[in-house]
Amino acid sequence: MLMNLTVILLWIMALVPVGAAAAAAGASSSKAVLVTGASSGIGRKITEKLAADGYFVYAGARKDEDLKALGAIKNVQAVRLDVTKLEDIDAAVEAVKHGGRGLYGLVNNAGIGTSGTLAEMKPEEFDLVMAVNVYGPYRVTKAFEPLIVAEKGRITNISSISGVLASAGLSAYSMSKHAIEAFTDSLAQQLAELGVTANVIEPGNYNSEIVKNAIKRGVQPHGFSADRSMYKEPDEVADAVEKALFEPNPKRRYMVVPNQHEAELTIRKQIEQLVQLNEGQPYTYDRDALVKMLDEALSRSRPKTP
Repeated sequence: MLMNLTVILLWIMALVPVGAAAAAAGASSSKAVLVTGASSGIGRKITEKLAADGYFVYAGARKDEDLKALGAIKNVQAVRLDVTKLEDIDAAVEAVKHGGRGLYGLVNNAGIGTSGTLAEMKPEEFDLVMAVNVYGPYRVTKAFEPLIVAEKGRITNISSISGVLASAGLSAYSMSKHAIEAFTDSLAQQLAELGVTANVIEPGNYNSEIVKNAIKRGVQPHGFSADRSMYKEPDEVADAVEKALFEPNPKRRYMVVPNQHEAELTIRKQIEQLVQLNEGQPYTYDRDALVKMLDEALSRSRPKTP
């Protein structure tokens, strides 16, 4: 009887450190990610996807009701974060530091849409678009860069196929997204030697409140409907963000579109720009040379992924 009791006690004692070690391992494997603009649309989908898959998400939002709703999600800590306010950004950095989890990933998602020609757009609207879509990612990334570097983590910027395309009625919005494309490429080169990866997601048309929010600011939609429910939910965008953050060999660019038409439109625009760069210039290349360059680039590219 005594021997059996001793065996049981030894068995229990042996289990305790194993359980503690397992718990510690689980905590360390739950990487933390900050998502800006997490209150709705693409940002909310990203937050829900990452949290559901076991990652810890600091979800940035501005309004009290949004912060409350985000905070009710498992694995999510809501953080008050207006990316145009330096005091909010500084406070968010302190909140993440206080959380003690470090920060592996940053998703610069906060953004606004607008429309209007050069003549139509008010300077205040233009400044707001740049403040949110360009200065926001710059300031947030600069503030959180030391934490990301410490984790050898990843920075994922949310751009748009408008970062490749441009139209008469979307000049300011397209400008802001073209800036994010350049910012990502520069950032990737800057941080590669520090073990940090930077990449960009380029969504096409998905369901969101981007037009509705612009109309609330008095922007004329110019053919864009406030009701975007005819478009797919942005689940594919959230999936791409998770890949960009955590797959072993991430791509620099993830073009995520709901149909073949938007994909072809975007790729054809890149080809058109290539032709324009090469057309009648002092230093130019014939078709064979261009095809050879394309073949060389394709040989380094990844195969089609689902």
